[in-house]
Amino acid sequence: MHQLAPQQRLRRLELVITRRLDGLLHGQHLGLLPGPGSEPAGSREYRPGEDEVRRMDWAVTARTTVPHVRTVDADRELTTWVLVDGTASMDFGTADHEKRELAVAAVAAVGFLTAGHGNRLGGFVVGSGPMRRYPPRTGRIHLLGMLRALLDRERQPEGEAPGLHDAIGSMARLAARRGLVVVVSDFLDQQSAAWETSMRRLAARHQVLAVEVLDPRELELPDVGLLTLVDPETGRKREVATTRKLRERYAAAAAGQRLETAAAIRRTGAAHLRLRTDRDWILDLVKHVHAQRRLARAAHRPGGGAA
Repeated sequence: MHQLAPQQRLRRLELVITRRLDGLLHGQHLGLLPGPGSEPAGSREYRPGEDEVRRMDWAVTARTTVPHVRTVDADRELTTWVLVDGTASMDFGTADHEKRELAVAAVAAVGFLTAGHGNRLGGFVVGSGPMRRYPPRTGRIHLLGMLRALLDRERQPEGEAPGLHDAIGSMARLAARRGLVVVVSDFLDQQSAAWETSMRRLAARHQVLAVEVLDPRELELPDVGLLTLVDPETGRKREVATTRKLRERYAAAAAGQRLETAAAIRRTGAAHLRLRTDRDWILDLVKHVHAQRRLARAAHRPGGGAA
């Protein structure tokens, strides 16, 4: 994709998303995260372990002596915010795409899936300089303009960059109205406890989807003898011999880090979608959407406790 002109890349990306998703994802108001909106729609019995206590309908609970929670309909006009990690670690890729290209593809999918019916899309891009903000607007032209800007971004210099937690906090302060928030990152920020706290606060108000972008070389080392490793976030370099013992230790450490990241995202209450540069990201996206919809349907089945 990166060998084509920006306009051709955008057009191909749009065709890939719209053609391959056509017939797979139906429904006017079923997007990446089907779930509660903000318009009151009645009450149903409380399900321990599934419902949040803050949604308790105390009036109905007192009248029926059975715990009930408020139910809501999806907003007819949705504001979607995307936060894109544009730090140096995203300028990496050893398979079909670089991670930064996969991030653009994720934003494109979010934009095309949530477009229409007055829905607005806004964005933030964090990198080595000041955080770039795109005010929420409607329309295909606005979406394509955001994607073009992401594609044209210069590669980031090696060195310290703003933490992911700072970017999430800044976005939370500006995204006042409840909506959908999508965070696209490799989540390699060393201050994981900090971004976990910021994302938990964000998820208390918004529906949040964390899109984790990975490259296979971040999970295991190749057997190539002497290898120079560079930390793109700090610029530090180190030469290592890729012995079998080292490769096994590296793979175990990488797997442990991914498990910790997944657990942190789960604790925040956000949905988690993992995309890899060596996999069919459209297929992974479709599987994620179908899984979310199955969960949503199960939660509203009469046998599942719905009123």
